Amino acid sequence: MVPKTKSTAHALKPDNVMKLHFKLLLPILCLNMLISCTSSSTKNQQVRVDSISKSPVLSQKEFQKNIDGKNTDLYILKNKNGVEAAFTNYGARIISLKVPNKHGVQTDVIVGFSSVDQYLKSTEPYFGATIGRYGNRIAKGKFILDGTTYSLSINNGVNSLHGGKKGFQDVVWDTKEINEQSIAFSYLSKDMEEGYPGNLKVKVIYNLTDENELKISYEATTNKKTVVNLTNHAFFNLNGEGSGTILNHQLQINANLYTPVDSTLIPTGKHEPVAETPFDFRKFSAIGKRVADDHEQLKNGKGYDHNYVLNNRNGNQMHHAATVEGDKSGIIMEVFTKEPGLQFYSGNFMKSKNTFKRGSKDDFRTAFCLETQHFPDSPNQPTFPSTVLNPGMLYNTSSVYKFSIKK
Repeated sequence: MVPKTKSTAHALKPDNVMKLHFKLLLPILCLNMLISCTSSSTKNQQVRVDSISKSPVLSQKEFQKNIDGKNTDLYILKNKNGVEAAFTNYGARIISLKVPNKHGVQTDVIVGFSSVDQYLKSTEPYFGATIGRYGNRIAKGKFILDGTTYSLSINNGVNSLHGGKKGFQDVVWDTKEINEQSIAFSYLSKDMEEGYPGNLKVKVIYNLTDENELKISYEATTNKKTVVNLTNHAFFNLNGEGSGTILNHQLQINANLYTPVDSTLIPTGKHEPVAETPFDFRKFSAIGKRVADDHEQLKNGKGYDHNYVLNNRNGNQMHHAATVEGDKSGIIMEVFTKEPGLQFYSGNFMKSKNTFKRGSKDDFRTAFCLETQHFPDSPNQPTFPSTVLNPGMLYNTSSVYKFSIKK
């Protein structure tokens, strides 16, 4: 006869049952606590990430307006990596550029506004805009071509700046959406607009590549001899719009020489070495390391607002101009161009009078510019590379802003 087997519960004493229950429950309780902690940590991390990446979605409606009988709008480009760039045809300008930082969080490295009305009212008209006909300054607003003196509008002290009182930043461009990663803006600048001769047909193409490059290509033709110097006036903060000063950004500029300026920021005509001056960025240096040095050129520019004579130029080939690193974000921006010069501007005239997309002000030195271009006042400086464009010639140049993460 097979003996009957008592159940385990009946075989154990009451205190042993309690011990067994505790042993069974303990792992379950620990597992629940682990899951709870992990969930809480993930939630807190998500809140942190969301607070960092929080950026208002641009409204197309806010960019739809009729200006001078032409309609403005908002346009978005995206690449396969999720990098996103926003533009408007008012000024053929870039509004935002979101790239990943070292934490993988999309960071808007362009300062700008959330509506066309804000661009219209801004005390700084150049945020993100295409600049022309002539980027930078022309002394006293005059130049001579073939014996004829041309007088431009004066809008920067005694000089003409960035095309005059109504430059390319203040006009509505025609738009052609090429594909999801490219867009073209075109404009006809009529003969004697702002004092410049010739009907100038201009095209600017933005291309957002899968290598996280923003490529800007410029083309222009004229029916009369004229001068042209096109650039883009994007204001950058690689830590993100509203993140504070850019003085701790690390900057390297590929230039042994720069063009010093007088008290009105017009070049003296000389090329001077950057060596042993605050203008030496041949090796990485913080933007703010020497910006307050007792140097005549820094006093003239209220900081950095100077043209660098770029090295390693090989005709009209693309070459490296500069590299910048955001000290907080780890975002690296490399600048390549076909142009002979690079204007470095350290945000010296930002005066907290305008409010950006995320609600921050345009505070002193919270953005910088690296404008690829020909030299300032070239029409009046015979030793500078020429900016003359003749009928039958094609003005054709391009620049690239490439983004990556510090490794």
